[in-house]
Amino acid sequence: MRPDSLGFMTSQASLRWGILGPGGIARAFTSDLRTAGLDVVAVGSRRLEAAQAFAADFGIPHAHGSYEDLVADPDVDIVYVATPHPMHAANALLALEAGKHVLVEKPFTLTADEAAAVRDAAAARGLLAMEAMWTRYLPHMIRIREIVASGVLGELRAVTADHTQLITSDPSHRLNALELGGGALLDLGVYPVSFAWDILGEPLSIVASARLGETGADTEVATIMAHASGALSTTLSASRAAGPNAASIIGTEARIDIDRVWYTPTSFRVVAPDGRVLEEYRSDIEGRGMQYQALAAERIIAAGGTDSEELPIDETVAIMATLDEIRSLIGVRYPGED
Repeated sequence: MRPDSLGFMTSQASLRWGILGPGGIARAFTSDLRTAGLDVVAVGSRRLEAAQAFAADFGIPHAHGSYEDLVADPDVDIVYVATPHPMHAANALLALEAGKHVLVEKPFTLTADEAAAVRDAAAARGLLAMEAMWTRYLPHMIRIREIVASGVLGELRAVTADHTQLITSDPSHRLNALELGGGALLDLGVYPVSFAWDILGEPLSIVASARLGETGADTEVATIMAHASGALSTTLSASRAAGPNAASIIGTEARIDIDRVWYTPTSFRVVAPDGRVLEEYRSDIEGRGMQYQALAAERIIAAGGTDSEELPIDETVAIMATLDEIRSLIGVRYPGED
């Protein structure tokens, strides 16, 4: 017995996870898998020593010195892809071709075309391909979607969110390297853009502006998007300045204010126009919260499904197309793009 994404207990048997790329995000994810009692059986790296060190830290039985060996491991059912952005598509396809389900770190791929290729490969094999947009699966976000669906906010008029951090101005850092998919948009902006999609649906028009750094990668990006209902969303992402990292959903009858840091387990309030607090939510979970997406993936596969209700793969592809359009508007292109 173990908790599902809402904290309830389930007797569902755990899948056997393989970690592809033992970097920092993989450490956070694997730690949360352990918190949830999930089964991590293998890790793969291009350097065997790195895989062995990661395996030793987390008590993982199999360490592989190549991604090919990892996806060929018969003990692995599902692969978590945690390599740099430009490698996501190739690594996901490698795992799918080996018959493994995949959970791919966001951004799902570098471009919408790559995302569609991964989606189609998974569909052809009857496998799950899911974006690791872990925010979608957090308990406070599930409650927020329930509140929005209830109509208590009235007509939705606006969504606003920022993801702004003071990270680095070092031109050699991955975040500033175009050849590695660097820039604030794909690393940070994917969160608020996906959030706007989640609440308001596909944008019908996009306005975007950005500041580009020394390498040509975006360091700050702002967007205004108009959605089918007439509601507007605004997003701000930045890698060289830290902001409030808060979000709001604004309706005619009430609004939801999500506290810092809105895309992680946090609190929120439903506030009436006169300032009365109609509902207050406080998060109380173990770990960082990345286990909830893994638990969702396991439930989907156990039920014989191949897609996520919280973030369908077609929506992931469409969000990548939105990011493509924003990059076009701000003049950011990656090496090898036509």
